[in-house]
Amino acid sequence: MSGKKTANCYTLGCRLNQAETAIIAKSLNRAGYEIVTAEKSADLTVINTCTVTGQADAKCRQLVRRILRDNPETYVAVVGCYAQLDPQTIMAIKGVDLVIGNENKLNIAAYLNGLAKKDRPQLVHTRKINRNAFEINTYGQYDSSTRANLKIQDGCNFVCSYCIIPKVRGPARSRVFNDILKEARKLVEEGHRELVITGINVGTYVYNGKTLVDVLQALESIEDLARIRISSIEPTTIAEQVVRLMADSAKICPHLHIPLQSGDDHVLKMMRRKYTAKEFADFIESVYKTVPGIGIGTDVMVGFPGESWKSFINTKKLLADLPVSYYHVFTYSDRPGTGSYRMQDKVSPQYKKERNRIMIEQGRRKTYAFYDSFLNSYQDVLFEQKNGLNNWSGYTSNYMHVELPADEVLHNTIRRVKLTVIRNNCLTGALI
Repeated sequence: MSGKKTANCYTLGCRLNQAETAIIAKSLNRAGYEIVTAEKSADLTVINTCTVTGQADAKCRQLVRRILRDNPETYVAVVGCYAQLDPQTIMAIKGVDLVIGNENKLNIAAYLNGLAKKDRPQLVHTRKINRNAFEINTYGQYDSSTRANLKIQDGCNFVCSYCIIPKVRGPARSRVFNDILKEARKLVEEGHRELVITGINVGTYVYNGKTLVDVLQALESIEDLARIRISSIEPTTIAEQVVRLMADSAKICPHLHIPLQSGDDHVLKMMRRKYTAKEFADFIESVYKTVPGIGIGTDVMVGFPGESWKSFINTKKLLADLPVSYYHVFTYSDRPGTGSYRMQDKVSPQYKKERNRIMIEQGRRKTYAFYDSFLNSYQDVLFEQKNGLNNWSGYTSNYMHVELPADEVLHNTIRRVKLTVIRNNCLTGALI
């Protein structure tokens, strides 16, 4: 045994949370903690929370209670979005030791005080979130991942009527340009073949005149970096130059995740989205024609207040007709503090459940059709993990899931595969 105090870190929610948890893990490691897997009991447990829905809040509370039940002596630190929104509810859970909001969570090591448990939790919290460009004084620790998330931006100014995130993350702000490249180079030195650009609203990145295009071009110049992937990005923030760059680049993955939320103009207006259904459709068609083989994912919300059956069918039909390869389907839930919380004409739970089921089924059919269009083609796959005795899984650059048997170790290698069969919601084939 090393004799170091141990720590494990849990992430709830989005890819940006994953990026920040990795940074927290590295800062704890630098402070002398041995980072262990979440399955093991540890001296310190950090939970980086999500508050995008009421269900996300409930999952956080359940996780805290389960950890304390399994390991009542662990020092529990709850950080992030839910800790920012409702710290008092978290502090009321017996056994919680530290609650930190978003402004200070990356500096968690400064508040641990030797892991001395007290009768009342310590609260580190401010409602005021810095609006200035930011730097991060370490890099993410991804011991078992082939892909690494690279945070370039935080916060959002769009204030969609259903979204609580601007309230807990604050206004849009961007990371210092050279600081992004510093972490990127370090992550590549650590062996990561793919970097995923993350933020709350990454398309709004701007620092001293530099935009997302400049970030992408600078990352392309990193010699041993094989892939650059853009995480979820708002349709109105994707510059034409980003699309052209993706079409021409050997490193930028032909993959975009572009939230739609609704295909009905009345619902989009009530959501305070910044486009019409036709504008969204025209943009998707343009991207699909410009970037060969691109995989396009989207988010769709069902059951928003005032969503009639006709509104829902408009969404269903729009997505059925568009070249979208997969959906993330969300069921609307009220969030106090958002504009939609006060709206009338709520959709019944029964209708929301049925619409959710319909959209998930349609999404599965779209994914199958997308995969089918690539059968008997040759694709490069970044293999990430071993499943079972000798099955290895990974992703193509356009985000198709591939799993195949292999006797050799494929972890963190990019190999060419002939795709031959769709099985269990993923593609399989033969190594070339």
